[in-house]
Amino acid sequence: MQTVMFSDTVFGPIHSRRLGTSLGVNLSPRDGKVCSFDCLYCEAGFNAQGPGTSGLPSRAETARLLEAKLKAMHDAGEKLDVITFSGNGEPTVNPDFPEIIDDTLALRDKYFPEVKVSVLTNSTMMHSDRVVEALRKVDNAILKLDSAIEDTMRMLDRPVSASFTVEKVIPQLARFGHQGIIQTMITRGSHDGVPVDNSTDTEIEALIEAYRIIKPREIMLYSLDRPTPETHLNKVPREELQAIARRITDATGIPVMVA
Repeated sequence: MQTVMFSDTVFGPIHSRRLGTSLGVNLSPRDGKVCSFDCLYCEAGFNAQGPGTSGLPSRAETARLLEAKLKAMHDAGEKLDVITFSGNGEPTVNPDFPEIIDDTLALRDKYFPEVKVSVLTNSTMMHSDRVVEALRKVDNAILKLDSAIEDTMRMLDRPVSASFTVEKVIPQLARFGHQGIIQTMITRGSHDGVPVDNSTDTEIEALIEAYRIIKPREIMLYSLDRPTPETHLNKVPREELQAIARRITDATGIPVMVA
């Protein structure tokens, strides 16, 4: 079984195809996965691998590790573009997430004031005022919407909670308006013999309507880049993503980045 990608709370820096030179912060366990989605394409593997034994990193531990890394990079004159919350699961489910964001912004201002802070979130905690308030403070709140069709979303993203629905999340994402960036994975293939494809005309039209409601400042389209736990998924060619991006921008006026 594919296992977690990151064995540290603070990792990198690495080169992100979307964000540049990125120092990662993993608010999930170092030896397991905790996520409110169980996506077919998750590079950290399926949730079935378990949460491990290290537990979720605390506010104090995260701040200590992050400051040590930022200080070392600053003293060495190293380049940094962004501090990115991602890792082995959904960062916003960590109960210390809002306080960790406050600490991160303070440390960023101390060592690398020009650097952006980004959070990659699957949007499942948009019902939490504490999480939404914290996300509003960062430079890039990158909010997931893979499909605006319920059946496709449930098959591709496999939310842990039955209460998470497309109908609920689209108005929640619209609360961010121009502050938010919507991230959409485009892929096709099958799972347990059942086709899954969010690149069809019907899917793209539904996404366009959702983007019109949400009104983000930008949309990020991407496809597979690393091995996935569901091996029957296929990468959508960049040329096709670019064509979809042009279609979305023509219909909505919203800029689309293809990664």
